[in-house]
Amino acid sequence: MLVCIPTNGNLGLEDTVSDHFGSAPFFTLINTNDGAVTILENRTAHHDHGTCHPMTQLARHHIDCVVCAGMGRRAVETLNGEGIKTYLADGKTVSEIVAQMQSGGLTEIDPRQACRGHAQHSGEPHICPGHQN
Repeated sequence: MLVCIPTNGNLGLEDTVSDHFGSAPFFTLINTNDGAVTILENRTAHHDHGTCHPMTQLARHHIDCVVCAGMGRRAVETLNGEGIKTYLADGKTVSEIVAQMQSGGLTEIDPRQACRGHAQHSGEPHICPGHQN
C-alpha cells in the first residue's frame, strides 16, 4: 500500500505531520510493502483556502490512502470518491503514523467532521487542529 502523509519538511520517517493536507510543504510517501520512502515538495502549498489541487501532483503515484492531522470536507469526499481512504493522524511524526498503521490503530476521517474553513466553524465537532473547535 502507498501511504501519503503531508509533512512539514523532507526528513522522511522523522519528519512531523503537517496540520493540513493541501497546504503541507511536503508529501512523504511510504510504501508499506517494502518500506520505501519518497518525498515530494508540494507545488500547490501556497494557495487561497479551498483552491489547492494536490492530487494533480500526487495522481501519478497512485496513492492508496492519506493520513493527516486535518483535511477539508471537500478533499475527504473527493479522495474517497477516487477510492483513496483518508485517516486521521494520531501522532506527531511519520514513524509514529507508520507504527499506528501497522497496528491497525488509525481512524478514518468522517467527511461530516472535516474542517469547513479557516473562519467558518459552526460549533459542531470537527477535525481541524489548526483552529479552535
